[in-house]
Amino acid sequence: MADFILAIDQGTTSTRAIIFDKKLHPKASAQKEFKQFYPASGWVEHDAEEIWKSVLITAKAAIKKASIKAGDIKSIGITNQRETTLIWDRKTGKPIHRAIVWQDRRTTEICKNLKAKGLEVVVTQKTGLLLDPYFSGTKVAWLLDSIKGARARAENGELCFGTIDSFLIWRLTGGKYHATDATNACRTLLYNIHNGDWDDDLLAALRVPRAVLPEIKDCAADFGVTDKKLLGAAIPIGGVAGDQHAAAIGQACFQPGMMKSTYGTGCFAILNTGDAPVVSHNRLLTTLAYQLNGKRTYALEGAIFIAGAAVQWLRDGIKVVKSASETGALAKAADPQQQVYLVPAFVGLGAPYWNADARGALFGLTRGTTDKELAKAALEAVCYQTRDLLEAMKKDWGHEGQTVLRVDGGMTASDWTMQNLADILDAPVDRPKVLETTALGAAYLAGLQAGLLPPPEQFAKTWKRDKRFTPKMKPSMREAKYAGWKDAVRKLLS
Repeated sequence: MADFILAIDQGTTSTRAIIFDKKLHPKASAQKEFKQFYPASGWVEHDAEEIWKSVLITAKAAIKKASIKAGDIKSIGITNQRETTLIWDRKTGKPIHRAIVWQDRRTTEICKNLKAKGLEVVVTQKTGLLLDPYFSGTKVAWLLDSIKGARARAENGELCFGTIDSFLIWRLTGGKYHATDATNACRTLLYNIHNGDWDDDLLAALRVPRAVLPEIKDCAADFGVTDKKLLGAAIPIGGVAGDQHAAAIGQACFQPGMMKSTYGTGCFAILNTGDAPVVSHNRLLTTLAYQLNGKRTYALEGAIFIAGAAVQWLRDGIKVVKSASETGALAKAADPQQQVYLVPAFVGLGAPYWNADARGALFGLTRGTTDKELAKAALEAVCYQTRDLLEAMKKDWGHEGQTVLRVDGGMTASDWTMQNLADILDAPVDRPKVLETTALGAAYLAGLQAGLLPPPEQFAKTWKRDKRFTPKMKPSMREAKYAGWKDAVRKLLS
């Protein structure tokens, strides 16, 4: 029986493929890292061909590990790093340049020029976003202006623009489908969140030809069928969502007021606000949580660019640790009298500061500072930044009552970090039994489209908690530590 689901989780540093059964129990998985390119200060790129190969390799490996055949897979779900931007040749499928990653800051000047023309107000009204290099639109403009002949070819319909999901759909279907879902579309600066379509005024402002754009679909929809030669069977692609939206779905955040935060390379918190967009007055993003059956559900989102990447920097950059798993034990053993703050603005600061020019800094170093204090500072920075987001969300959302935060992602495996998060937030933190909620969300969407899985309200009843972390820190210490963080950020930005 074809009752398995393949989830492709295409992330910033690696690709994972997970086989789920029809009850969404993971059966087998495979993972492959790929190279990060840093051609200039603040620039980050990926080789799209390497990403494509990693998808095929991991998908085939997961199928083999699960001891099933490709024909046993009923549907494929795709979730992806958002905002990472590609343009490829419509005939050959070959990219015209490396993918420009969401972290990339090369379009800072483009954003400044657009702001100087007074366009940010219009952009925010239509998209819920800010004019920041983070988003796809200015990356598209840069590629069309920087690659010889690209703009003319784009206007002639010879090129395709897409985020990673679109590129994978194109390749998997043998170039038959140029499509994306609403959650990826809403991160481009080109999509109107109020009418759910590409916006002609924004396309004109960013000089992006409509001819390069993909078709926008629901998160659970018909995205075509895979070329049989690729995986060994023609498999429908039934679910697509940007990684943070897929995580919100996997965490069953289907009711207004429910909130999740994902701790991967960056940290992204999403608060479901229901069927109406909430305008942020605290520099958060108004975005889509998901779109099902043609109905848009909205959210407030806070984006932190560096979370787990700070731990990677400790490991790979300054070689303080050999593996990320060491940091929790080091933090626990750190000197409590030292207050070292890492503001990890390696690629600028995201919400609620939105400063593309900021760069990282350490504060409070002494002769007694060791690897323990540095590890603690890196983990604490994630907690402080999450509090920044939560406080801004509470102001925008305007609803009273305690928030319970559902967490996921690699960093949540650290009990020390999750306890410290609950302490700094002064709120309960719930870790689910299934930590890979991003892939789970993609699998659910694919299963929903295939008729294997129930509607959201029924699926929500299957969510299970692994552990709840409750605040234990004294209020005076909590506020003193957070005040120190705010002071460190002020010094960095001054």
